Amino acid sequence: MTTSTRGAAKTPAVLVLEDGRIFRGRAYGAVGVTFGEAVFSTGMTGYQETLTDPSYHRQVVVMTAPHVGNTGVNDEDPESKRIWVAGYVVRDPARVPSNWRSRRSLDEELRTQGVVGISGIDTRALTRHLRERGAMRVGIFSGNALPDDGTMLAEVRQAPEMKGANLSAEVATKETYVVPAIGEKKFTVAAVDLGIKGMTPHRMAERGIEVHVLPATASIEEVYAVQPDGVFFSNGPGDPATADHPVSVMQAVLERGTPLFGICFGNQILGRALGFGTYKLKYGHRGINQPVQDRTTGKVEVTAHNHGFAVDAPLDGAAETPYGRAEVSHVCLNDNVVEGLQLLDRPAFSVQYHPEAAAGPHDAAYLFDRFVSLMEGQRA
Repeated sequence: MTTSTRGAAKTPAVLVLEDGRIFRGRAYGAVGVTFGEAVFSTGMTGYQETLTDPSYHRQVVVMTAPHVGNTGVNDEDPESKRIWVAGYVVRDPARVPSNWRSRRSLDEELRTQGVVGISGIDTRALTRHLRERGAMRVGIFSGNALPDDGTMLAEVRQAPEMKGANLSAEVATKETYVVPAIGEKKFTVAAVDLGIKGMTPHRMAERGIEVHVLPATASIEEVYAVQPDGVFFSNGPGDPATADHPVSVMQAVLERGTPLFGICFGNQILGRALGFGTYKLKYGHRGINQPVQDRTTGKVEVTAHNHGFAVDAPLDGAAETPYGRAEVSHVCLNDNVVEGLQLLDRPAFSVQYHPEAAAGPHDAAYLFDRFVSLMEGQRA
């Protein structure tokens, strides 16, 4: 990716999809060239959390909400230390942000961090195209000396695909760090960082959990060196079919019978650890308004999602695995995609979505309580 941070308001920009569809607009954020996988997010709010979610590494995010940037950017809501999206696509960016916590405009933040974007295009038409054709490689080109369309398309088609991409180690912490419990410490959890969001250990800390966040490359010996009451596997980017090391670590945790909780990428890792396959969704689930049913209670919750891959597990009945019986605990009501797994003979479960849900909704916060209950049961 090549970028410039000079003013972009009137600079021409072009978005080129790998199937040859082209959209022309204006530069937004940094001026330059970027490539990634084109995906769309249906969230009406929470763009700052989306931009800083490591799960979006190497993805160009198309916002379906037409007005973006209204509340600017603050210093309290980022989910990590930087913006991770490869590019950003909006229809009508805010001219002037208005919020009491705002410190700068979204356009300014994108420029400062070198994130190439485009505005002024028909994002509704682009979203419909991606729904019909599927997520695909894309390039955003901006500047006053743009290549011809054929050259831009050729460059897009040379970019790497998301399928087969092993990305978790690129976004994970390099050194272990500790998030202390808030109030009385009740448990210790080893959290394997595959692209963890800042709100996740915070949600556990609120419940009296001291969280040791470990690199994605952590060994099983390093996981148990913190003497955990439970082990957590986070969200993250990339193709779960490439995540052999996290799968082997999770299998070792299952062998020991330690309470285990996984979200998003962690759900896919659990699926693989149990012997199920994974597959790439046509265009994925991204946004904060996805309906999911918890089959263990019958409750329907509105949830926050960001995933392009899913677990291929039987929706009906329990399946035999090397670690006992497993069943699908949650399912998406839009398309019947597996949204959660649980073991019936060991203390382990996972969900495909984001229960920490910054910036909302909070329907799924109970899952952290369920994890606490597993650790309480194991201790008893």
